[in-house]
Amino acid sequence: MEAYAGIDLHSSNSYVGIIDEQDQRHFGKRLPNSLSQILVALEPFKKDLESVVVESTYNWYWLVDGLQEEGYKVHLANPSAIKQYEGLKHTDDKWDSFWLAHMKRLNILSEGYVYPKEERPIRDLLRRRLLFVRQRTSQILSLQSAIQRNLSVKLSGRAIKNLKEEDAEDLFDSPFLVLTAKSHIGAIQFLTKTINAIEKAVTCKVKLRKEFELLKTIPGVGDILALTIMLEVGDITRFPKVGNYSSYCRCVKSERLSNNKKKGENNRKNGNKYLSWAYVEAANFAIRFSAEAQKFYQRKMAKTDKIVAIKALSNKLARASYYIMRDQVAYDAGKLFR
Repeated sequence: MEAYAGIDLHSSNSYVGIIDEQDQRHFGKRLPNSLSQILVALEPFKKDLESVVVESTYNWYWLVDGLQEEGYKVHLANPSAIKQYEGLKHTDDKWDSFWLAHMKRLNILSEGYVYPKEERPIRDLLRRRLLFVRQRTSQILSLQSAIQRNLSVKLSGRAIKNLKEEDAEDLFDSPFLVLTAKSHIGAIQFLTKTINAIEKAVTCKVKLRKEFELLKTIPGVGDILALTIMLEVGDITRFPKVGNYSSYCRCVKSERLSNNKKKGENNRKNGNKYLSWAYVEAANFAIRFSAEAQKFYQRKMAKTDKIVAIKALSNKLARASYYIMRDQVAYDAGKLFR
């Protein structure tokens, strides 16, 4: 008897449902998020289980890794791509778990990518770096605003980052403004130190693949952007076409059209926000270092605006990087902007 398991995963508990090839339900129970208890529940069906489907939520790592280590064939369900009949009157966790197993039995399950466990901590550390960069930028902008508001002096971001805490006493007379400036400068220095430590750790420990050096041939892509793209993508062959990759990078419009008229928008957040950031950053640098990219940007900007032009250029770079990683070739501006 072939069996299929679906696990509707939540923050503190999961509902496990098991069906056979005839859609007959053999097990259904809500369990706490304990790997040992879930393994005990699955054990009587282990020899018959064709696959275990886990809903892709923010906390799936422990469950998928634990099941794979025990020899189960695990599939990660993509909730945003799963469609249910809209006329259903009642659904709950129990229904959802059996629905996941049912879709896998019919081989129509929309699956997510199970990122390799050994590289996942490095990728997540690089994501934390981006968080700290944004926090540092917020501190810099806040201090810039305070200086300009009180002194009518505009300091660049680089000048702000070079300030020391004792410089705050030379800038302001008020002890409260001095304390404010010292707080910002201390936070900036701490975040800078943290960011540098992360960059050093990642570049020393990560196994650089060939596509890392090839991605750096794209104008505007340096070490950090190349690392981000390489680690976020993982296996490029999981994207069958360049359009799939571009969509995953959030470089295409989310529109619903009918008779050439806009009828609404789909989920704009589908995809990888870190790749979206990386390609927008690359586009902003490319217009400074590449004449071809700058001409393309200016043509787009003349017809639309800066934001749309940057997104159009980021889409170009995303499509180029897809072929670079898939075919293991260097960047060719002639092919991209001809």
